[in-house]
Amino acid sequence: MTWHLPTPDGPALRDIHPPPPPPWWPPAPGWWLLAALVLLLVGSGAWLWLRARRRRRARAGILAEVDALATCHAGDAQALAAGLHQLLRRVARLYDPAAAHLRGEAWREALARAPVDADTLQRLLALEPAMYRPQPYDTSAALAAVRRWLCAALAVQNRRARRA
Repeated sequence: MTWHLPTPDGPALRDIHPPPPPPWWPPAPGWWLLAALVLLLVGSGAWLWLRARRRRRARAGILAEVDALATCHAGDAQALAAGLHQLLRRVARLYDPAAAHLRGEAWREALARAPVDADTLQRLLALEPAMYRPQPYDTSAALAAVRRWLCAALAVQNRRARRA
């Protein structure tokens, strides 16, 4: 057997050609998953932001209604008490649909669901008799008590909505 040694001039070989670069479209499956994840995160973030914005606006609207009642009924304590009492009942219906018809101890328990102090509860319960009897009462303290209760009640309602 004879061995042929390669000649220095040997056969003409071409240089190594790298494969063509991958095209930019369609992307690899990992990029599709990343895009889907980013879209999901952006969508859920926008949804949470809109929900929080809607709640803030509702809360601001309710507190603005307290201010509107205070300016509208500045000289009429009975009308102010009636307006504040009606507003309390409307907000209490957010977490207890029967709150519009509660009286006495049941209404006190409905108001006590919001974490407020006993003095605030007493001022809120004094609104009902103040609607019907022309007795003087501290309107600024009643307005402050209504604001405190509304803030606490809306915070409780927001926590319940987050859990659901």
